Amino acid sequence: MNIHKAIKAINSLAEFSCQDNNIDTIQWLNGTTPISKADIEAKMAELPTEEEERTARQNLKASAKAKLIAGQPLTAEEADTIVL
Repeated sequence: MNIHKAIKAINSLAEFSCQDNNIDTIQWLNGTTPISKADIEAKMAELPTEEEERTARQNLKASAKAKLIAGQPLTAEEADTIVL
């Protein structure tokens, strides 16, 4: 669960602080309109977990490698996994 990612997915301009990824410690900064805990929790449930993101990245790398070996063109996303 990553509160920061969920908040930024809801409002990319949100300014806030949060201790230890604890939703009860969120402090909204510089006039940012607070986002309800329910909305943050709902967004967190929608977002992929760190393990899911890691698996997806590994799959993209494997796909990019296979395409390189076969001489096939890569998608931009596949290319990013090997040059970034």
